[in-house]
Amino acid sequence: MTTAPTRRDRRISPVFLGIAAVTAVSGWAVWTRFSASTGFAVFLFVTSAWVVSLCLHEYAHARTALHGGDISVGARGYLTLNPLKYTHPLLSIVLPVIFVVMGGIGLPGGAVYIERGRVRGRWKHSLISAAGPLTNVLFALVCTAPFWLGATDGVPGPFLYALGFLALLQVTAAILNFLPVPGLDGYGVIEPWLSYKIRRQVEPLAPFGLLLVFALLWIPEVGGAFFDAVDAVLRGLGVDDWRTGLEYYRFWDGDPDPARVSP
Repeated sequence: MTTAPTRRDRRISPVFLGIAAVTAVSGWAVWTRFSASTGFAVFLFVTSAWVVSLCLHEYAHARTALHGGDISVGARGYLTLNPLKYTHPLLSIVLPVIFVVMGGIGLPGGAVYIERGRVRGRWKHSLISAAGPLTNVLFALVCTAPFWLGATDGVPGPFLYALGFLALLQVTAAILNFLPVPGLDGYGVIEPWLSYKIRRQVEPLAPFGLLLVFALLWIPEVGGAFFDAVDAVLRGLGVDDWRTGLEYYRFWDGDPDPARVSP
């Protein structure tokens, strides 16, 4: 019999605390330029912060499900923020990190198992699905706060570029996750409002939804329109240049030319 989460079920995992510590220390290294390679420090900072955001994304799903009636999330370890507790750590953590390294795009995760039968009410089901990508939206707002608040004076250039690239990951993850495609959170938002017949017809497509999205992004016109939309959102948040952040992140290609990068 499943019981309500205990204090132990809610205790933050040392694994998550370790990742958060790497984020803090590498962020300090970027700010102070402590590392001999600023790019390597940016790589550690952005990667660890990205993993933190992925953990928060999954936590938001689980926490909302808990308040919706699914008390099983506590016993599964989802409330500890431990990425190793996810049903598919490969999908939620490893693949998103690989995609960032390869191409600089925020891959949607999604690997917490919710016992939907415990949740009553269509609005609750929709909110559970929306909670994850809304966390990415909030993370993007936090990353871009120095830009839209006009508080960039005195902030080292590499740190700003790192924040801009991290914001790109959050925006792409939020947009992709909110697409109403089977297998993504956007479809989970509208699914409770669809007829039983439509849900049964669409259900077999869920395992292939993300693959379909990325196949479409390989089409130049579609991919171009997508990144135009991402650029428009980032410009609205005050970020005009995330590409230099990507150049810093890919430190194995060499740090950007300091002559064209503001201090």
